[in-house]
Amino acid sequence: MIRLNLPSFDIKVSGSKQHPQILDVLRRKFISLTPEEWVRQHFVHFLIEHKGYPASLLANEIQLKCGDKVLRADSVLYSRELQPRMIIEYKAPHIPITQKVFDQISVYNLLLHVDFLVVSNGLEHYICKMDYESKKYVFLETIPDYSDLLTL
Repeated sequence: MIRLNLPSFDIKVSGSKQHPQILDVLRRKFISLTPEEWVRQHFVHFLIEHKGYPASLLANEIQLKCGDKVLRADSVLYSRELQPRMIIEYKAPHIPITQKVFDQISVYNLLLHVDFLVVSNGLEHYICKMDYESKKYVFLETIPDYSDLLTL
């Protein structure tokens, strides 16, 4: 797999060379190792180990219903009151972060109404803070530590 712009971690893999799997620490099971999953696992470990995000407040592959349509948010960070606070959308490293990616995460946000939207392909990471009163958003320069996130 490609080297990402994220810290390395103790990767646990299993399966065969043709069908490798990686341990998802949040779902506590092995998942097919796709390029997008490679990014997700690196990003989740980055949040937990380097930014202080509680693993107990993060969840992967959150199912959302929009009428008859079923959607899946890649990762969601919840508040201690279990309200959605951040949506994270991952793409494989070879997929550029475009307006289409932000449009996709915005659809999820229509349902969850979170404070922060994050998109990453493992090489580039973007985070924006929503301002619902002014009906705008502001891009932050870096992914904040969890303790700082609580004050934003």
